[in-house]
Amino acid sequence: MPTHDETNAFMRDYGSLTAQQQDRLDSKREEFTDDLLSMEDDPRKGFRPGLRVKKVQGESGLFEMTWAPDGRAIFSMGSPVIEGKRHIVWRRVGDHSILP
Repeated sequence: MPTHDETNAFMRDYGSLTAQQQDRLDSKREEFTDDLLSMEDDPRKGFRPGLRVKKVQGESGLFEMTWAPDGRAIFSMGSPVIEGKRHIVWRRVGDHSILP
């Protein structure tokens, strides 16, 4: 099972989302985790297209996941907490304006 942390900035951003937005993000993060689990079984697999996971342009090591038409979550890969398992650091969440 992959592990994760959230930055203080992510938690602030999350707290400013509406309850409906938080529910949608939580649902998309569950899909994200399911995809990570699938990749543990088969590294050739990727994220489902609906999550639109991609590198943040011009930023080394940062990625974005789309969770709504104008909803983005920025994350990076952290050092593994459990050997052989991915560790995700959720950095920011909100609309397109959170992109660096």
